[in-house]
Amino acid sequence: MEKQKTVVRVAGKEYALVSSDPPAYMQRVAAYVDRKLSEMAVASRLPSNMVSVLACLNMADELMKSHDENTRLRRELTALRQELEQARKK
Repeated sequence: MEKQKTVVRVAGKEYALVSSDPPAYMQRVAAYVDRKLSEMAVASRLPSNMVSVLACLNMADELMKSHDENTRLRRELTALRQELEQARKK
């Protein structure tokens, strides 16, 4: 897929992103980051650079937990498939 430029707004600033993902998806990603930064800024009243780091840490935590859950579900699915195959052989 061809890469295209999408302009997004995060924390009141515009950024030009180049990606092969659709612009609507890139806008969705930017809106998520913007929302997380806003939530952290309101909750913490810290300087913007610290808010950015804390928001990144929170998003990394969400991502890692999602990866762990995905891995757990894949293992569970594999086990269930194996059980089903064994039951079919009987």
